[in-house]
Amino acid sequence: MAYFILNRILHAAAVLFGVVSLTFLLLHLGGDPLAGLVPPGASPEVEAQLRHAYGLDRPLPEQYATFVGRAMVGDFGESWRQGRPALTAVLERLPATIELTVAATVLSTAVGCTLGVLAAAHEGSAWDWLARTAAILGQAIPAFWLGAMLILVFAVRLHWLPASGMTGPAGVLLPALALAACPAATLTRLVRAAMIDNLRADYVRTARAKGLPERAVMREHALRNAALPALAYAGLQAGFLFGGAVIVEGVFAYPGIGSLALDAVFTRDVPLVEAFVWIVAILILVVNTGTALLATTIDPRLALAADAPGTAS
Repeated sequence: MAYFILNRILHAAAVLFGVVSLTFLLLHLGGDPLAGLVPPGASPEVEAQLRHAYGLDRPLPEQYATFVGRAMVGDFGESWRQGRPALTAVLERLPATIELTVAATVLSTAVGCTLGVLAAAHEGSAWDWLARTAAILGQAIPAFWLGAMLILVFAVRLHWLPASGMTGPAGVLLPALALAACPAATLTRLVRAAMIDNLRADYVRTARAKGLPERAVMREHALRNAALPALAYAGLQAGFLFGGAVIVEGVFAYPGIGSLALDAVFTRDVPLVEAFVWIVAILILVVNTGTALLATTIDPRLALAADAPGTAS
């Protein structure tokens, strides 16, 4: 287990370094980072002063080394538009996005697991058909279109929920539904397939032959073994949720880091974009590491396999 944890930490550090390096590269490949900051018609002297102030007049390798060194300690300098530390601006909006992603995770997990189990337990029935149809629709409908339809129905027509902003639990519900639809659909199909495979396994037939009640067979054997692939998907889902939050928060004018990042991209606020990517990368790595450790709790053989000499996890 110790080797497994150490391996995950080293892997997370390497991924974070790669993300930081790729962010620097992409921001410079996208054109002059200062293009959106220099006023139209500004003199060359003004542009030169701005380049010197932001360190953009130095050689690119030197800029990269300075950026990586500061990024590893969370120092991204001041936002070019807001005039305050970029990391502070992102951290102020972070709680709202975490609230949204947690709500979407709870919704997608509850709906996806429930529909997947029902579909597997009643394979070939109307329940199965409804669950598979809902899963296909959930994966096919874009989050921004679903968000617009939710606003039209529940906010504009019925006046049940607010259309935008963060107004308590009611303000989180519609964005969370739009964000949770695709993960719930994927989880439905994943749980259904895993449950059906387990229900057809020899050990399940043996348990039934011994007279074990069907509910116990489902809970103790099929569902427990189907939990591992679902848990693995939960780790991958973190990246989708934070990425989808950028679009969903824009649709609902939700005051999270997603809408902040969207504004930063359009205004070419480089420090703010860098701080956003850094924070999201850390959150995804923490979630993935946590789900990996939880998976070893469910199935200790995973940790034993990682601790074996010459085995990579």
